[in-house]
Order: sequence, then structure tokens, then C-alpha cells
Amino acid sequence: MKRLLACLFAALSLTAQAQAPQPPELAARNYVLIDLTTHKTLAERDADTAQDPASLTKLMTAYVVFGALKDKKLTLEQTLPVSKRAWDERKGDPSLMFIDTTMTPKVDELLHGLIIQSGNDAAVVLAEGAAGSVENFVQLMNRQAQAWGLKNTEFKNVTGTSEPGHKSSARDIATVAAHIITDFPEYYAYYSQRDYTYNKIRQDNRNLLLRRDPTVDGMKTGYTEAAGYCLVASANREFPNGKRRLLSVVMGTTSREARANESQKLLNWGYTAYDAVKIFDAGKAIATVPVWKGEAKEAKLGAADAIYVAVPHGDATKLQTQVERTDPLVAPLNKGQRVGTLRVTTAAGTPVAEVPLVVQEAVPGSGLLGRAWDSLRLWIK
Repeated sequence: MKRLLACLFAALSLTAQAQAPQPPELAARNYVLIDLTTHKTLAERDADTAQDPASLTKLMTAYVVFGALKDKKLTLEQTLPVSKRAWDERKGDPSLMFIDTTMTPKVDELLHGLIIQSGNDAAVVLAEGAAGSVENFVQLMNRQAQAWGLKNTEFKNVTGTSEPGHKSSARDIATVAAHIITDFPEYYAYYSQRDYTYNKIRQDNRNLLLRRDPTVDGMKTGYTEAAGYCLVASANREFPNGKRRLLSVVMGTTSREARANESQKLLNWGYTAYDAVKIFDAGKAIATVPVWKGEAKEAKLGAADAIYVAVPHGDATKLQTQVERTDPLVAPLNKGQRVGTLRVTTAAGTPVAEVPLVVQEAVPGSGLLGRAWDSLRLWIK
């Protein structure tokens, strides 16, 4: 799955724009809609424009904290001190969890405050606890962005406060959100919680879609004067062939209502304009091909995961598949080694998807005599 996610916005799905359904008109400066089931971008506008990401920044803040939990650098039950720097976040009336220097909240409580209440103070405490200082933590955020190839992103802080050089884009934000869903499913439930009470102060999750659409289970809101009202929304709807998750990023709207309405419009359009079609099940051999110089004479090729493709509604019966592979295929072959590509097209030849094909079971090299015999056969061939 991580290999596929790394190609999320590359050439996995190449539906011709001329035949693509036209997205609805949105009252938003920038947006992108991703089908996470098929790894296809369904719609976008100025998705690579770098701009103020506001509190959408906290998606990366949370991701780095989740990594610290995975690496045992933090635990959910661990308590952290509240520094004066975190306390000073109250100035200017920003988003707060409302913690002070007399408190020692648990990491779990701080994650609730970060994700549900969008607490700037919680972000600072978590950053200091995970990396020793906010500056060190910001370096980790930027290293992760660079590792994913996010060319339009640079972080200057952990909160999303407007600052020169602090920037991201709709597509980059979608990548961060998708990695949270894929890499840390055990923590994703934080994003679906509608409210949280800490220190007897109850605050609602600002993602209005959590209350309007039962299929929406995340993720994050943001607002600054420069960014406008922004929303990352993720929905997971049930269909006859299984669940299908869409992820939208809408930036630069004029109000909380607008960002919710435009996100809902985009999600609904994605589910109705496109169908997700399962081409092959996970673990199923897509092709059995001859192998030279191996202990086995054949190898089964398949995909790392079940293969879904997104096609305009009604076009599912018009798909064709073609296997392109390395020839000759010479052992030894490792399990998971890429040796080909499955190309999916319409009947007219329009590209729909390209999926890497990998060896499903390792094929060790044969003995000296067997390799010599196959070398002769290949020379004659």
C-alpha cells in the first residue's frame, strides 16, 4: 500500500481529460479531490499553488507525533509539561486547548486538543515533548515533506500561524492527510470525534460535515486571514463492490459554512461522477509467465494490493487490460520484485491506469547445469 501511495499523484491513473466528467463550480480558491481507493485525482483547481495552509499544518504536526509514538519516543499515557512558550499561544485569541503552566496533560489528551480543538498550545507542547524544541520538530516536519517530494511545502511553525515562508498546497496537504489514513489507521479515529472536553471546557470539532454526513469521518479545518476558510474532508461510503474513500481539500473559501458546503458538493460529485471498479483481488495471479535459469519454470505475477480503477460512471464494461513484462525473465527473482506493468484502457484505447506487477513467490536460481542449459536455449532463441 505504501508503494502505491507514493505514486498517488503520479501516473497510476491517466484518464484523458477530454473524456473526464466536469467537476462542479466551487466557490473556493484551490481544491483537489482524490479517490484513495483507486489512487486517482478526480478533480483539481490550482492544486499546486503554494499558499498559507493555516491550521491544516497540524496534519503534519500530528503525523510526526504519530511517528514518535510508533518509535516509542512517546506514549499516549505519558505526561508532558506545559512551557511558557505554549502558554504564550493564548495571545491574539487563537485556537486553544486552554492549558497552562501548572498542568501536565497526557499525550493522548494533547492529541485530542490538537486534532479536535485545533489547539496551538497543544501543538507546541507535543512538539517540545517529541523533539526537545519546536525548532527541532519543525525540522522533522520539513524532512518528512522532502521525503514525500512535497515541492510546494515548507513549514516554519507547528501551528499554522501565518509567517513568511510558511506554505503548502492543496495537493501537498492531501498527501499528508492520505499518509495519516494509510500509515496510522490506529490514530485516525481522533479525526472523527465531534467534540472534546478538557479542563471542564467543551469545544466542538469545527468540521461541520461530521454532523451532516455520516460517511465523513475526518479530517481538519483551518483559517487565517491569508488562507481563508479551509477544510480537508474524508468520506468512506459503502458500495456493492466494497467501501470507497474520497479525500477532498478545499482552500480559500469565505466562511465555515462555505468550506463545508463546497467540500460536500465536491465529495458528492466524486461519488456520482466516477465508479470504482475492482479489476483484480489482492493476491490473485494476473499472469503466469515463463522463467529462465530458475528452480521453477514459471512465475506468477500480481499486484501488491487489490486493483481498483476509477472510471466515469457507466464506463466500467468498456475496460480492457494488457500485461507488459520483462522478457526474458531470468532467475533469481525475489518476492515483490517488479517485472512488469498492467495497463488498463477503455475499448477505444484511452489510458485509465498503469499498475506495477510484481513476483508473487520467489524463484531461486537453478543449479549450474540448469543455468547452462537455459543459457544455450536463450542463445538459440
